[in-house]
Order: sequence, then structure tokens, then C-alpha cells
Amino acid sequence: MRYLNYFTVLIILVFVSCVDSEFEIPETSAIEPEFTGTEVPLVSVKNILAQSTEGIVTFRDTDTYFVGYVISSDVAGNFFREVVVQDKPENPTSGITIQLNQNAIYTYYELGRKIYVNLNGLSATTENGIVQLGIRDGNSITEIPTSLITNHITRSIEIATLVPLPITIADFSDDTENLLISLPSAQFNRNEVLGISRKTFAGEATDEFDGIRILETCDARGRTLVSTSTFAGFKAVELPLGGGSIQGILSRDFYDDFYILRLNTLEDISFDTGNRCDPNELKCGLADAEGTQILFQDNFSAQTRNQPITGNGWTNFNEYGNQVWEAYTATGTNASQGVSARIDSYQSGDALTMCWLITPPIDLQTNSNVKIRFETSSSFADGSDLEVLFSSDWDGEQATITQANWLVLGDAFVIRDQDFFGDWYSSGILNLSCAEGSTGYVAFKYIGSTKDAFDGTYQLDNITITSD
Repeated sequence: MRYLNYFTVLIILVFVSCVDSEFEIPETSAIEPEFTGTEVPLVSVKNILAQSTEGIVTFRDTDTYFVGYVISSDVAGNFFREVVVQDKPENPTSGITIQLNQNAIYTYYELGRKIYVNLNGLSATTENGIVQLGIRDGNSITEIPTSLITNHITRSIEIATLVPLPITIADFSDDTENLLISLPSAQFNRNEVLGISRKTFAGEATDEFDGIRILETCDARGRTLVSTSTFAGFKAVELPLGGGSIQGILSRDFYDDFYILRLNTLEDISFDTGNRCDPNELKCGLADAEGTQILFQDNFSAQTRNQPITGNGWTNFNEYGNQVWEAYTATGTNASQGVSARIDSYQSGDALTMCWLITPPIDLQTNSNVKIRFETSSSFADGSDLEVLFSSDWDGEQATITQANWLVLGDAFVIRDQDFFGDWYSSGILNLSCAEGSTGYVAFKYIGSTKDAFDGTYQLDNITITSD
């Protein structure tokens, strides 16, 4: 393989010319580099790794290389000592992250730059849930040293126009990781931007290494997370209020628990001031008394303590994180009522906990004046949240929970952070008579995290659904 040593050229230029405080993209030769090796598709690196029993492969004594297009930029500080490339500037099929011991990478490998990657001496493995290239260090990899970068990466004269791959959240998979994607009709969750204090990308006091923000799409419905480094130049910028399209690199969080979207700059977001699709409320009013016919009830006394809530038609689904609703018994200031259901994220280690507890189906067609009542308590709610939702179009399958249309039961009272944590509070008798559809479900959705300000605990008990 033959190539120009652009780092050497750059050093020479520094000594013979004036340099200002701004980085500039160095000029490249108008001649495309020539190679005598064998070109292989980028995806072949991932395929070889997938066949390895060690979880890591090293390419030795090979003259193979692959072609990629740069899709990441550290210009705003949201990427650090890494460059993400994909196999094509449009309609890509495979991507990979390359670890580099180099700062200001964007001054050498800018967005859209075509590069040639010499595999000889490099190793591939999966770190933090994504396939990466670097120098082998035991059973893992480390950054390619600065002195060796140009032995492995050569710039083409081509700078292509990148076209993000339009997909939906339901399309996220191993195959779409490390690709530049776009999501239409997206918005940040209303609790992130429409509450008392609008959040920033990663500038909150509780953001230690990364800011994790909930991103939703309206059509098709779905939810994912935007992750921003606390070293990013835009970390203190408030999240946009509206909705629209967003593009970024699909990746995984540090612990490989969930998908994240990583932005290059704020220009990756194109939101207007309106066009949101926040859930509507279902407010049929409060009833004076429960119905005479019991359709469903549970005080969790049949549940096994310290085990997940199961049976009796419940769906216990953790969308993010490891925590689920569990049965518990406690005495003291915040005693349970015999056996109750509990959810928290205290010391969970989860950057985001989101768990649903959903009732069995409620027959709205043959029953009249359906009502629901329940009780909640807490062991300090902190900044965590418990939402009570209703859907009449969910099909009962866990895979479609986030695609269903969930309305907020606006009449329900749920214990608040300012309420005494040792008491149990009634929701009131919620009338569901104005709900449309023949079948309905009520969901108790918890949102929190392991961070001190958001790791609250909620308890739930004495659920009764009745009709006249």
C-alpha cells in the first residue's frame, strides 16, 4: 500500500508558514492515492469478528484494506479520539468506529471524507456494544498511536455529500449501528422540555459524564435516547421545544444497555417551534362511588415478596434499564399495606429506568360506566415520575407497547414529591366512560435513573376496576 504521509506534510507547513488560532482543513494532493493491496468490503471486518470465538480478531500479514466515509466530527467535542466511518455516503449498509490517539480529528478527517483503512496490524472487537478498530491490548483494543495513524488511514481527495439513512426506531439493530441515520417527526419528551425547567443537552448538575435525554418519534411512534458528552461545546444549550427531523450516529450506551443517538453538532437538529405529538389527556371526570360489578382488582397479596409482579393479567415491562415492578413488604414510616408493588432506580446503575406495569384488558364494550381506583405512596419521589396512562389501541404485545397511543389519565392523583412519603394517597375514582374503543388498558409507567435527584421510589396498591 502506498500513500502520502499527511501528518508529516502538516508539520512541515507549521514551521514554514504563519499559523492562526483556528484549525484549518489541510490541503491534500489532487492525485488520488494508489494501492497495490486487496480491497475488501467494510462489512467483512464485522463478519470475521462475528465468527471469532475469542471476541477479538487481529489482522496480521495482510495487504487488505477497506474504503469508508467519515460520518463523525469532534469539532463540537461530542466525540473524542475516535472516528466513525460507513461504507457509502448514501444508503450505507455497514459502519465501524476507529479509535485514534489524536485530537482535532476533524482537521484531518472531516465529514464526508473518503478514507482508505489498511487492516494490517489492526484488531477489531466489540466495545460498549459497537464494533471498533484499534491496536490490540490483551483481550481489548486501544487507540492507534499518533505515529501510526497514517500507516493505517489514508485520505482520498474525495469529500462526499453525506445523506443520512432514513429509518424508524423500530429498525434499530446491529446492522444499523455506526451509521449516520435520520429520524423524521421527532421531538424531545415533554418532561424534558415542557416542565418547570427546560433541560439542557448535558449541562444539568446531575450529568456526570453524559447527558441522557428521551427522544420520541411521532410517526411511527417510538422512543430512543440522545446522549451528549459533558465535554461537548453545546452541553449547556437548552433542548429545542418543537419537533422535526434529527440526524446522528446510532450507537450504544457505555454499558451496552440501550441504543443512543450521538450528534455531531446542533445543526443535526431541524425542529420548528410547533408540530409536537404529545399525548392527549383522557379526562372523564371523577365518580362519587365505585361500580357494583368488579371487573378486576389486585392488592398484590398473592405475589412473592421481592420478586417481579407476575400473573393476574399484569404486563411488567422494563423499556429501559434493569428495574421492574416488584412485590414488597415493609414496616416503619413508609410501611406497605401488606404486600404492595414497588418500583425504584436507587443504586440501579441505570442511566435511565423506564418500566411499565399494565393491567389486563378492560372490556369497555359490554360494561358501562367503567371506573378505576388505586393508591400510591413513595419513599421520596425525588425527580422521578410515575405516569398513569390509558390506551384503547394497544394489542397486548410487549413489542408494541411504545407504538400504541397512550393517553394521560389527567384526573388521577399520584403522590408527589412534596407529599408526605409515609402516607398512602387515593387516586380518586376515575371515570373511564368517555374512552373510545372496545378494549382498554391502564398503565403505570415509572421514569427515573440511578442519579440522586431522580432515583425515587413509588409504591402502588389496591387497584380496583368496576362497572355499573
